[in-house]
Amino acid sequence: MSLIEFPLLDQTSSNSVISTTPNDLSNWSRLSSLWPLLYGTSCCFIEFAALIGSRFDFDRYGLVPRSSPRQADLILTAGTVTMKMAPSLVRLYEQMPEPKYVIAMGACTITGGMFSTDSYSTVRGVDKLIPVDVYLPGCPPKPEAVIDALTKLRKKISREIVEDRTLCQSQKKKSMFYYQSQTLCSAQYSYRNLRTRIALSITIYFRYIF
Repeated sequence: MSLIEFPLLDQTSSNSVISTTPNDLSNWSRLSSLWPLLYGTSCCFIEFAALIGSRFDFDRYGLVPRSSPRQADLILTAGTVTMKMAPSLVRLYEQMPEPKYVIAMGACTITGGMFSTDSYSTVRGVDKLIPVDVYLPGCPPKPEAVIDALTKLRKKISREIVEDRTLCQSQKKKSMFYYQSQTLCSAQYSYRNLRTRIALSITIYFRYIF
């Protein structure tokens, strides 16, 4: 596993004293303990399920799958999204605390796939409903490709400024299914959850070193 570089996360002495900024510390804790909500509707999701096995060592990235959107900061959409399912998907996304991320997995999720031309009930791309951070093409993509997408997302998190991302998300145009954002409640939950994430990230970090 390649380490993520932090320009402002430096070891300053032999006693493992680390100097950093609050933003870099927050980024480090989030990328080291992503909690995904698995939104699988079709065959692409079966490939993601293979990551849970010991062959691909899913746990080394600190990912903890959650069943509630209020406890997740990453939603992984895999499979076809229909018009009837679109409001439910947007509602799940709105219930996630900020900052939150989206990986679109598979051709059907990204463009509508084989249903993109003749189907009257298929959404032509999940990015018409929610903002997507990483696109993962394929029909279906292999587990190795999912790992590569997770690595790219972690690198993106390591470079961002949390306040700028939250502001950018709040200014995005609302689509036909986009509900009103619950930014205040999400932010309050995010701060309550930050201490747990930092503790988990530090544990994973020192287990990897020693």
